[in-house]
Amino acid sequence: MPSTDLHRSPDAVAVADRYRRLERPISGAVALFLGVAVAVAVLWLPLVPGLLVAAVLVVVVRAPLFISRGTARLVADATPETVRNDFGGPTPPPLVFQWGVADAVHATGSGATYRFSYLFGLRSTTMTVETDRSADGDVRFVVTADGRPWASYEATATSDGDDTVVDVTWSSDRRFGLNRVPQWLVAARYRADAFGAQGYTVADRDATLSLSE
Repeated sequence: MPSTDLHRSPDAVAVADRYRRLERPISGAVALFLGVAVAVAVLWLPLVPGLLVAAVLVVVVRAPLFISRGTARLVADATPETVRNDFGGPTPPPLVFQWGVADAVHATGSGATYRFSYLFGLRSTTMTVETDRSADGDVRFVVTADGRPWASYEATATSDGDDTVVDVTWSSDRRFGLNRVPQWLVAARYRADAFGAQGYTVADRDATLSLSE
């Protein structure tokens, strides 16, 4: 289990681990397929056309084409203030697939940082969450990865009898390529389970990939 300076819900971490165990081999298969396709193009075609085909394949797969955005309505058996503190804390529920698999999670004065290592520790990434809370209680947090824009989220919590309804909107702040689509699909598969592990029921959710802003 990843180490951290903060408490993370074991149930949520378990769902994030299941996500990672499925996402990694699928993403690896995509990378392997691309490598094989590039090798075939270089080895079986004349040199110049082969190199051109290989370059086109790499560009098409890695080109930043897609924007992800969406909305969700969640229901929680908690007070609106508890929910606002949850979303405004260092481990916001929508980021479970980030803080749930991070090597380390640290709270900061304005949010949190998540640190990841991969390729046997040869490479690392740091995600930073900057949180802002409006006068009426709405929570907004912006995520960057190694200083580059990554995504923005906004959550509004309102009382509905004994429950609290949470309306969440989000959008990616950078484009990503076809090679990242498997991550998006696997995350969609486990999203309801991840929210459920944190005490939220997904009443409605609409997430899309698009080529336009």
